[in-house]
Amino acid sequence: MNLTSFLQEKQLTIALRGEIDHHSARDILRVVSNKIDLYLPLACVLDFREVTFMDSSGIAIVISTLRKMRELSGRLMLRDVPPQPMKVLRASGMEQIVEIEERSVSV
Repeated sequence: MNLTSFLQEKQLTIALRGEIDHHSARDILRVVSNKIDLYLPLACVLDFREVTFMDSSGIAIVISTLRKMRELSGRLMLRDVPPQPMKVLRASGMEQIVEIEERSVSV
């Protein structure tokens, strides 16, 4: 599992890397949940910039994180989602329930 995180002004940013599939999802879920419990953020950002592949297990991570943040009356944002994971998110209707920031264009 590859992820890094930082907390700044009650916003927890978690940068995910590599493949998100059924092999990695359980560990990612555990770590994300523990970090939210530890820091009690007002906002959580899942940064997908370095995600190379995602299957439906990624949806479980998003839904679980959304539930945790709603328990805290906080918000969840997904940031810089590459095309392949975005297809999975769109197919599942995640755009209707979670804020997705557009992928930034690097110059």
